[in-house]
Amino acid sequence: MAVPWEEYFRLALREKLPTKTPEQNVDHFPPVLCLLEKRQELADADQGLQAQREVFHTKMAALKQRWEQLEQKERELKESFVRFDKFFQDAEARRSRALQRAAEERHRAGRQEAEALRLRAQLEELRRERARLQRQLQRLEPCARLLEQALAQLPEFQEVPELVARFDTLADTRAALRIAERKQVAEVEAARTQLQRLRDARQDELLALGQQRAQLQERLEAAQELKLQWESKWIQIQNTAAEKTLLLGRASMSVLHLFQLVSQHQKQTPTLDIYDTEGQLEQVKMFIQDLSAMLASLGQAKPVAPAS
Repeated sequence: MAVPWEEYFRLALREKLPTKTPEQNVDHFPPVLCLLEKRQELADADQGLQAQREVFHTKMAALKQRWEQLEQKERELKESFVRFDKFFQDAEARRSRALQRAAEERHRAGRQEAEALRLRAQLEELRRERARLQRQLQRLEPCARLLEQALAQLPEFQEVPELVARFDTLADTRAALRIAERKQVAEVEAARTQLQRLRDARQDELLALGQQRAQLQERLEAAQELKLQWESKWIQIQNTAAEKTLLLGRASMSVLHLFQLVSQHQKQTPTLDIYDTEGQLEQVKMFIQDLSAMLASLGQAKPVAPAS
């Protein structure tokens, strides 16, 4: 019996069977679908093989024609070198350009040759796949008869197109659900990644702020310690200045007192300001020097007592 409904399973057989199938003959339904799938794959493989063969022959013919054109171009170049030898410089430039184009053509031809080798390998692979599908088709041939019996026992599917439409609907629904699920999973993963990125950024920011705070705390402690040192030095300087000021005041008072005594001894009215310590000290110094000179002269004029 011929099977005219094989084309109806072209899309449905590329997916797995739906989770819910008719309750009748559920154990015999999947092998039949596998048989139809393998038959369809064999037909598709034959069509692909024929298309690849045609493309291969077309490319080989184009490659042969291209090689002939390249050989013709090389002959033309050789003839042009003989005829135009006196214009060697210009011809050399044209020859370089022509050789470059020829090299590009050879490179392109090499790529086409590699493509031809790849197509040959692909053709051999398709042949092996076709043989494998034929073997599977032979193994699944009994499933076709079971499918016919199943269709005869399913009143809701009087014709094969109805069954195919049911499979298409279930397959599309399942594919849509899978796409929606993958989309939701991708969105959740993206949100989770964004959240983790924000957490990491926040953690890095907190770590950086903690380090900056520790550095500022160290600088503050160092500044406070330096402040204490300078305050101690400032207090010491103030104390020293106070002692020096007190000593200077005492020295000034002593100098003023000596100056007043000298002025009284000389019976002179003090003419210097009371704060002119240096002038007062200079007057006292001069008085002491005069007094020392006077005492020295008196010592020299004193008669020496006779020895007893």
